[in-house]
Amino acid sequence: MPELQRLRAGHATAVLAFELANRAYFAASVPDRGDEFFDQFTDRYSALLAEQEAGICAFHVLVGEDGSVLGRFNLVDIEDHTAELGYRVAQHAAGRGVATTTVLELCQLAAVRYRLRTLRAATVRQNAASQKVLAKAGFVPVDPADPAHLGGKPGTWYERDLVHAILPGDRPREGRGHR
Repeated sequence: MPELQRLRAGHATAVLAFELANRAYFAASVPDRGDEFFDQFTDRYSALLAEQEAGICAFHVLVGEDGSVLGRFNLVDIEDHTAELGYRVAQHAAGRGVATTTVLELCQLAAVRYRLRTLRAATVRQNAASQKVLAKAGFVPVDPADPAHLGGKPGTWYERDLVHAILPGDRPREGRGHR
């Protein structure tokens, strides 16, 4: 069974393999990272770990039973109990509920471990799959996203209140003001 793990130095080789194997797939729906990302991967990866250590971001990988990375799930720009959620799932794992399940798990981690109150996520308008994941995970559209933030493509910001929201699948308890 896949496991969500906090990013660490030992994941570097599997993360690079994941990014390379899925580059064309990702580029169809999100801006391509560019050749520079891969040419400078070691330095960039070290910078990510430093940002995580400083508490600016919290990076996670979904690791398969074979040790391969099935997805990346990140909380970036953590400030004032808010963070931006970003994620990507391997092509061979897409369409199986992996993203939705893991985003829901990360929402719980964000609230409990990182003490966040709000998550935001931006998607390009053409990325219907990501919009479905966000909706199933309790996010609602709130604002247009600046195309500069999304590689020049128009999009939408989604937001999730982690404090007052009822998670999908949660049942309100009777006798507590819920009907």
